[in-house]
Amino acid sequence: MPEVLAAAAERVWRPEFVLDVRALLAPLRRGRGDPTFHMELEGSEGGEIWRSTPTPDGPATLAISRRDGEVRARAWGPGAQWAVDGVPMLLGAEDDDSGFVGHHPLVAETRRRMPGLRLGGTRTVWDLLVPAILEQKVTGTEARRSWRELCWRFGEDAPGPCPRRMKLPPTPRRLREVPDWEWHRAGVDQSRRRAILASATVAHRLEKAAELRGEAGRALLMKIPGIGVWTAAEVAQRSWGDPDAVSVGDFHIPSTVGWALVGRKLDDDGMLEVLACYAPQRQRAVRYIEASGFRRPRFGPRFSPKDYRSY
Repeated sequence: MPEVLAAAAERVWRPEFVLDVRALLAPLRRGRGDPTFHMELEGSEGGEIWRSTPTPDGPATLAISRRDGEVRARAWGPGAQWAVDGVPMLLGAEDDDSGFVGHHPLVAETRRRMPGLRLGGTRTVWDLLVPAILEQKVTGTEARRSWRELCWRFGEDAPGPCPRRMKLPPTPRRLREVPDWEWHRAGVDQSRRRAILASATVAHRLEKAAELRGEAGRALLMKIPGIGVWTAAEVAQRSWGDPDAVSVGDFHIPSTVGWALVGRKLDDDGMLEVLACYAPQRQRAVRYIEASGFRRPRFGPRFSPKDYRSY
């Protein structure tokens, strides 16, 4: 490899547990067109998963592959060393599920069938918070489209020899400079825009949530107007692999949990009641349900996405 393309940092790590890298990193991908994430086809050379991310030391692009029981990580950019140092946590090395019991057949069977499904953490907040806010009260199609627009238009090019052009998440400073009509062009309504801008003004302080973790970390995030229980949970699940952060307020999850575990539709209160036996690892149970392939019955047309750019 030419000198200019050589990785700034590398690491080879052999996990002491069963590991499904693709399933573990999949929640970090915001749709197939996510400019910050690229997953090479299974069986291709290296089979690498690429992800661009901000770090305390600067931006980085991280490439992860697994072969013969070893995980190989390569990274480029000012934050390369920080990125490869965090690979074990990213891949669930700090995840402790020893006290977890599958109280429902679907959960127990999925855990038996997928022992490599763990909860990992990026140790970052900002790059997870923005897409989570974009997903508030809209369809996934709308949120992913807005995320792509913001990254392509206001994110810098990701460092390193990426297999395709990739972007970094827009920085807090860059998003504070975005004029109103550009937010409109990206399909972001006023309420979500306010929440993002409020977060951008104190983004450096919000990174401490990844150090606090647990309920304290989620509480710090919820100090920002426009960030509630759902958004904080979505960040916590990905930032520090919070095993108990249930996405209360989600449009789909309560119903999915209800049909999967008790055979009927549930609201948030009903979902929390059913999941109470899994505390303090309720989110782990939800993750197993989602990974099981279970699909709840559909009784009506899908919710039609709105294009806020036309308003």
